[in-house]
Amino acid sequence: MADPSALLRARLAERAARVARLDGADAWVARARLAVAVGAVAMAVLVFGTHALHARWLALPAAAFLALVVVHDRVFHARDRARRAVAFHQAGLDRIEGRFAGHGTAGERFTDPAHPYAEDLDLFGPGSLFELLCAARTRAGEDRLAAWLRAPADAAEVRARQAAVRELAPRLDLREDLAVLGEDVRAAVDPARLAAWGEAPRLLPAFVVPAALALAAAAVATAWAWGAGYGPVPFLAALLATWAFGRALRDPIARVLGGAGRPAAELRVLSLLLARLEREPFGDPRLLRLQQMLGVQPKDGGRASARIARLERLAARAEWAHNQVFAPVAFALQWTPLHAALVERWRAAHGGAVRGWLEAVADLEALSSLAGYAFEHPADAFPEVVDPGAEPRALLDGDAVRHPLLAAAVANDVRLGGDAPAVLLVSGSNMSGKSTYLRTVGVNVVLALAGAPVRAARLRLTPVQLGATLRIQDSLQAGKSRFYAEITRLKQLMDLAGGRFPLLFLLDEILHGTNSHDRRIGAEAVVRGLVARGALGLVTTHDLALTELAGQDGALGNAHFEDQVQGGEIAFDYRLRPGVVGHSNALALMRAVGLRV
Repeated sequence: MADPSALLRARLAERAARVARLDGADAWVARARLAVAVGAVAMAVLVFGTHALHARWLALPAAAFLALVVVHDRVFHARDRARRAVAFHQAGLDRIEGRFAGHGTAGERFTDPAHPYAEDLDLFGPGSLFELLCAARTRAGEDRLAAWLRAPADAAEVRARQAAVRELAPRLDLREDLAVLGEDVRAAVDPARLAAWGEAPRLLPAFVVPAALALAAAAVATAWAWGAGYGPVPFLAALLATWAFGRALRDPIARVLGGAGRPAAELRVLSLLLARLEREPFGDPRLLRLQQMLGVQPKDGGRASARIARLERLAARAEWAHNQVFAPVAFALQWTPLHAALVERWRAAHGGAVRGWLEAVADLEALSSLAGYAFEHPADAFPEVVDPGAEPRALLDGDAVRHPLLAAAVANDVRLGGDAPAVLLVSGSNMSGKSTYLRTVGVNVVLALAGAPVRAARLRLTPVQLGATLRIQDSLQAGKSRFYAEITRLKQLMDLAGGRFPLLFLLDEILHGTNSHDRRIGAEAVVRGLVARGALGLVTTHDLALTELAGQDGALGNAHFEDQVQGGEIAFDYRLRPGVVGHSNALALMRAVGLRV
């Protein structure tokens, strides 16, 4: 694959040059409009002041001005798209170079303190994994990507996502096209409300369309009869019947048209995405299946974008009845009841498909987000996700694993399960990298089980349910200490260990909020209880007494991070080593900040 940075820079320069050309065109058209306006004023003086010209000459500057207005509008739209293309490529470079924090969609609405690992692994918020990944243009796409990060998938599902991501990764043109669509796509579409509108029961009976057409025909016929000399009485009777019909159905008609306005607008926005996705040639079975959900195989009314276009036209024509000039004609022709019934007919025929369209768009956008990440990080490996039956127990085995949110992260291996210990007790001095190691392992497992490549040379794993205690906080409002919050989370993890997938637990400074005696007993009970349920895990500790747990059997092993004092300063290499750490740096750190100890 070509160097993504070089490709993005080349395309960025090309799009920036296009913006500059369109800025020039904007200035040229603006000057031309001004010149035409001045010429029109001069011509008006000749026409009305000196009568040197006939008034019909004013049609020339008027036509020229209207033409320039149309051209100017096209220049504005083209420049907006070019500017969004510049922003798209710049965002890609920022992600590659680690400058993305605060510039993307951070997904704060998905933050949940009760989730077993989301906050611990910085999945959401500024500078988060979600912000690094997310390129979705709709709320449904954001929801789907967040769901994939918040819960593991089984091996078959992960492999299917990987295949789709591999096919989408090189399709930079597709991702650019999706990025430069109307700016209001994300804000405008509420997937839950839109799907509920499509599936709601009908409000108008089926006879409304033939009845409205019959009344409209009667009005036209009696108006013609009146003009032919048969008198106004039949026409007035037809109008009275029209009024009575509309009066009887006034409330349901108002609910239909009042309720259709926002869905029609939301679907119009969604159709921008659908139309682009419909014409992309896919070969992957999952992508083809999603494309078929959009109606790309002509059936049941054709493509989703074409069906939406019909609803747009109905909603737009229904608004004509509010025009004061057209309103009398609309009344006689049963315009409003007829279009309300046609909207209901559309909803009856296609409303049930709206949820499927949203589902397809959500999946395609989530896959496209992961594909963008894969394209921008070609050195990252796709993990091998193993079916649980292929291994005697849960497995996590990786080489040179690094944190995807840390540009200068040091690579370390991870070995859990299989022939390696199920649990690794990680000791080490302060600031040596223990917590970062847990986060590195955890966030790469999240990427792996979402279907993305991982920041590692190699990773092989069975599907696991993550759980962590890396960011446990006390709560003054809830009256919970840090220790109570931790043991509550540990109980949650114990329950998760009996779930669909084996648990991978990441316990940072386990039970450090209590005395060493209780910590030793409690930590051993928790860790061995989790192992007995088939869990894998990493446990960090400053308490070297806990490292003695590894000596009792092969299920637990020891590893450590260490530091060196060089020239009176503490240096870290952040390398994981086997065994137990041999010294502490707490006193040295205290002296380094000026404490006399």
